[in-house]
Parts: sequence; structure tokens; C-alpha cells
Amino acid sequence: MRLIVSFAALFLSVILLQLSTGGVGPLDAISGLTLNFTREQIGLLGSGHFLGFFIGCWWAPRLMGNVGHSRAFAVCTALGAMGLLGHTLTENPYAWAAMRMASGLCVAGCYTVIEAWLNAKVTNETRGRAMGTYRLADLSASLAAQLIIAVLPPASYISYNLLAVLCCAALLPLTLTRASQPEIPDAPRLRPKLAWRCSPLAVAGVIVAALSSASFRMVGPVYGQEVGLEIGQIAFFLASFVLGGALAQYPMGWLADKYDRRWVLIWLSGAAILSCGVTMAASGTGTLGVMLTAGVFGFTTFPIFSVSAAHANDFATSAERVELSAALMFWYALGAIASPYVSSALIDAYGPAALFAYVAAGHLLLIVFGLSRMRARPVPEERTSYVYAPRTSFTIGRLLKRTRERRK
Repeated sequence: MRLIVSFAALFLSVILLQLSTGGVGPLDAISGLTLNFTREQIGLLGSGHFLGFFIGCWWAPRLMGNVGHSRAFAVCTALGAMGLLGHTLTENPYAWAAMRMASGLCVAGCYTVIEAWLNAKVTNETRGRAMGTYRLADLSASLAAQLIIAVLPPASYISYNLLAVLCCAALLPLTLTRASQPEIPDAPRLRPKLAWRCSPLAVAGVIVAALSSASFRMVGPVYGQEVGLEIGQIAFFLASFVLGGALAQYPMGWLADKYDRRWVLIWLSGAAILSCGVTMAASGTGTLGVMLTAGVFGFTTFPIFSVSAAHANDFATSAERVELSAALMFWYALGAIASPYVSSALIDAYGPAALFAYVAAGHLLLIVFGLSRMRARPVPEERTSYVYAPRTSFTIGRLLKRTRERRK
């Protein structure tokens, strides 16, 4: 309890931020359908978000180094609120895509500050409990953010203003806390080649994880509308995906620690292909079938990023772990930028089933590549422990570094 109280401001800011920025994605997709945007234009909104996220991941550590934690957090939340409020000024999809870049930058910047602050304040004794509470707060708020579109009318002034209010409210806990700001950490160097040198399979895994997650979360509402779900049902459809992913962390972590992680990735991808096929087959079986298959899809695809990150860390030195985390986030962001637009174009050309056919194709390639990599080198003698790796900022590696080493 003392731990929760000491980090209450950080965790409350995470919850409010996630409710705001996590809710704008599905709301934008539903609003785009209401305003007769094309499928490609709706996908472009998701791509714009991840382009802003990528820029924010690179820029935020440098901004924090120049102006400090609280001011950097204020700048990023202001950009996020401006992007949300700008939706009410125009109904142009390309202008909305630019505004979604602001929301993506807000997410990356705010999480950079929160994770840098959290890393500076935790000790080796409290790190595990602090990370557990942080993940619980983040995942719970992410789940609630998917449900929020059930009560927010699409393309509405009130809806976007409410999300902007939540974004602004995220400022209050962190800026009003009486806790002293920590020292400014150095920004991690971005070395994309480091991830490829440590594990080409891990790079392929995080790209496929981006293909799965970004496509579903940003274009999932379009799929839901195509298969006949109502707005409230689409909210539960997206929430089922997040819940399935959250429930997968412990069993997949146990498997990744017990068996060769390459086999775990291969079997996860095989299960993901199967879940894609079941989801396509269940599209006409009613609401319950669609919800259950979304949960299974999340269960099989969500852990792939963390398993890939754990596999890459097995081949990295202690000094490389922070930069490796940033490099993996770089590859994830690249995959996430392209995926929403590609998947929405495929839905427009071939129908809703094309979304899951696209994801299944990505996982099939990952299986083939994984099998080929198993011949390249043996399993390392010493392995790091599986750790759930949030896809939030380039600085998350600092929080996870000691956890991996302590459990080695």
C-alpha cells in the first residue's frame, strides 16, 4: 500500500492518459464510418498515430533533458489535447490524420516521462511490485478505453471534448505531486542494427506483433461494422482482444522460460493463424462467437512482442539492454505505421475477412523465418527471464533491465 501511495500520482496520470489517447483510436474509426470516410482514409488515421508515436519516442528523451520531467509532460499532453480538440474543427480525414500524429506524439512523450520518473524512484526491492502495479494500471485503463466508445457518440463535439478533458486531467497528478523530480537520464542511443545483430528473429517477431496489434486496434472497428456489430458491441469486441492479451502474459511467460523461445514464437504464430481462421469463420455465428474469437486472437498475438524481446535479450550484454529495447521499439513502430493503412485497403478491396488473412500471412512468414533461424545457432546457455514488455517508449528498457538481470 505504501508503494502504491508513493507512486499514486504517476499511476493516476497513466490511467487518465490511457483513457484519453486509448479511446481516440476506436472513436476515430467509428466517426470515420459515420462521416463516410473511405476505408483507406480510416487506416491512414491509425498510421498517423504511429508516425507521431515514432517521432515522439525519438524526441521526448531530448525534450525531457532540456526542460525537465514535468514541463516535458505538460508539452506532450498539450499536444495531445490540441489534436483531440482539432477534430471538432473539420471533417477532413487528412487533417484528422495530422491530428492523430499529435496524439501519438503525446503517448510516446508522456510515457517516456512516466517511465523515466518511475525508474529513478524504484529500488531493487520495490521494482517488481512497482512494475506489476504499473502494468495493472496501464492494462486496466487500456481495457476501459476500448469500452468508452460504447457511451461516446461518434463524430460528436462532446465526445472529443471529453477525451480532451481526460488528457488535460492527466496533467494534474504529476504536476501537483510534492515529490521531487529525479535527475534527467541520458537519452538512449537509437541503434536499429543492434536488434538485428542480437536476433533477426526478434526483429521479425516485433514487426509481426505490430502488424497484428496495430491493424486490429486501429481497423478493428471497421471489421466490426462490416460483420454487423453495433457500436456498443464493437467496444466489447476491442476490449475482448485486450483482455485476451492480458490473460496470456503469465502462461506464455512460463512457456518462454521453460522451452526454447524460438519454438514458443513458432507455436504462437501457428495458434495465431488458427485464431485468424476461426475468427473469419465465426463472423456469421453471432455476437458471442465474434467476441470469443477476438479474445483468442488477443491471447495468441499479444505476447509475441514480449517473447521476441526476451529472445533478443538472451544474446545481449548487460550494457546493451537499454539500447536494445529502444531498437526493438523502433522496429515495432515501423511495422505499426504501415499496418493500419495496408489492412484497411485490403478490407476495402476484398472484404472484412482480408484483415485476418493479412495477419495470418504475416505469422506464416514468421514461422518460416523462425524455422530457418533455428539452424543458424543454438540456444544460449544462460537466458534472461520473460518479462512483459509494454510498447510505450524508447526508455522502457531502463525499467526492465534490472528485472531481467535479477531473474537471470
